[in-house]
Amino acid sequence: MIQREKRYVEVDVRFSTEGRLRPLQIIFDKGQVYKIDKIKDICRRAADVGGVGGRYTCMIQGKERELWFEDGRWFVAAKVINEKTH
Repeated sequence: MIQREKRYVEVDVRFSTEGRLRPLQIIFDKGQVYKIDKIKDICRRAADVGGVGGRYTCMIQGKERELWFEDGRWFVAAKVINEKTH
């Protein structure tokens, strides 16, 4: 089973005139930038890695990914890499 952890990320967002958030791209700590091609769904859920927030189901480079917004911060459920096996 793949182990995951909560990883906070920087996100460029646009605010609509109605006050809605629209994430545009995710910037990881090592400088990788991933443009969000489409938002498929937005709902409030409990995250498997802990916490409750807005779950944005996004299309990024043809793959469905989840981006979370909780208490004013963005995070993803990132894979945990075991240093002993890599």
